Amino acid sequence: MSDNDQQPRQRLRQLLVEKAYLTGDFVLTSGKRSNHYFDCKRVTLDPEGLAIASRLLVEKMRGAAVTVVGGLAIGADPIVAGVVAVSWAAGYPVEGFIVRKEPKAHGTSRWIEGSVAPGSRVAVVDDIATSGGSIIKAINTCRLEGLEPVVAYALVDREEGGAENIEREGHLPFEPLFRYSELFPPDV
Repeated sequence: MSDNDQQPRQRLRQLLVEKAYLTGDFVLTSGKRSNHYFDCKRVTLDPEGLAIASRLLVEKMRGAAVTVVGGLAIGADPIVAGVVAVSWAAGYPVEGFIVRKEPKAHGTSRWIEGSVAPGSRVAVVDDIATSGGSIIKAINTCRLEGLEPVVAYALVDREEGGAENIEREGHLPFEPLFRYSELFPPDV
C-alpha cells in the first residue's frame, strides 16, 4: 500500500477513535454487555468519514470484482449510499441495495430495496461486527432473494467472534477495514 493509500486509512482510523469510540456501560445488539462501544454512525454520517470509508471500500470491491453492495438497515444504509456515490466518481460504478429487517408490510412486500438483478455477485457491508449476526442475516436474506454474496466488509471488527461466525455461517470471506487491535494496539 502506497503512502497515498495509507493517508486516508490513517485519517479514518483517527475519526473512528475520536468520534465513534465510547466508554461506559453498554448493551450491544448481540445482547452482550460491554464497557466500550463503537457508534460508527458518528463517522458514516460525517462527510469526511463517509467519503474516506466509501473510497476504501470501493477500492476493495474493485479488487474483488464486485459491483453491487448492500447490507442490513440501518448500520449499512449510509455506507451503501456513500459507496454508490463514490464509486461513480471513481469510474467503477457500484449498485446498492438495503436489506430490511423484516419484509415490507405493504406495496411490494420486499426484503430488499434497490433494483439488483437476481444472480448478482454482491458485497455485504455493515458498520461494526461483534457477533456477526447482522451481516449473517443480510447474507442469508440475499441468498433467499437470489443474490450471490461473495465477500463481507465492516468498518470495525470488535474481534469478539464475529469474523469467525461470518466466515463459518455465511460461508464467505470477511474483510474489516479495521480490527479493534489495529485501532487500539496492545502496549508492547
